[in-house]
Amino acid sequence: MKAALSAMAERIAAHVFAGTKLHADDTPVPVLAPGAGKTRTGRLWVYARDDRASADTAPPAVLYRYTPDRKGEHPQRQLAGWRGALQADGYAGFNALYETKGADPPAISEVACWAHVRRKFFDVHQAHKGAAAKEVLERIGRLYAVEERVRGQPAARRAAARQAEAKPEIIALRTHLEQLLGQVSGKSALAEAIRYALSRWPALTRYLADGRLEIDNNIAERAMRAVALGRKNWLFAGSDGGGEAAAVFYTLIETAKSNGHNPRLWLTRVLETFGRDRDLTDFDALLPWSMAPEPAAA
Repeated sequence: MKAALSAMAERIAAHVFAGTKLHADDTPVPVLAPGAGKTRTGRLWVYARDDRASADTAPPAVLYRYTPDRKGEHPQRQLAGWRGALQADGYAGFNALYETKGADPPAISEVACWAHVRRKFFDVHQAHKGAAAKEVLERIGRLYAVEERVRGQPAARRAAARQAEAKPEIIALRTHLEQLLGQVSGKSALAEAIRYALSRWPALTRYLADGRLEIDNNIAERAMRAVALGRKNWLFAGSDGGGEAAAVFYTLIETAKSNGHNPRLWLTRVLETFGRDRDLTDFDALLPWSMAPEPAAA
């Protein structure tokens, strides 16, 4: 049974990595340290393929991977051979993925997250109630208003709207931030937020020309909420093997949810099929996008 579920998770992985745009994130996972009477910190990584906002019909899918630590070698290994646009936070372990190799362009292009930028200015405004941070938030809000209007439209239409409406806002925002940086204390939280935004500008603005891309990485962050919620209940993984098993089950459950299933009912159907057919080889027929969602309860 374990091998069959793992095989299904690997089919989901193949589907995820067949996409040309992914959302990535990671979160800590307490793991029992045998004999120490305490836990150490492992990591769950998520790679989400979800292009519904640009009217793509490919099924959404969410892949989780477990590692015993947060070393950059892990995402570099997990994404080895993949090419596309990676929407992620500023974790330094991703940087090697964006490097140019010789005369060739990087296989993976970095796409940063405006939600992270907005959060930094929001924290400054909450702490000090200043007009400067509030104005930046209002400007970023206008970028999100464009996204609300084009969500669900084809990629070309999204890109055209961003070029016409969001690009002028972003050009003006950069000028505003540069001027503001010269007016505030370099040691202030506001200056830190400004420098964070300006240092990531190429990655923050990459979404403007490509309608497949999103303005932020909220798709991956939402995928991690299930882990954060679960962690309050199961508290820790019993071993690295337990962390790997958790990654398999999160992959199956969250992918089922994203395809409209009640994950408990879907997984029950899958397990019942395994029980009837011990020699099952057609795992693809059981994948969430291959099975109709369960009817809603009356």
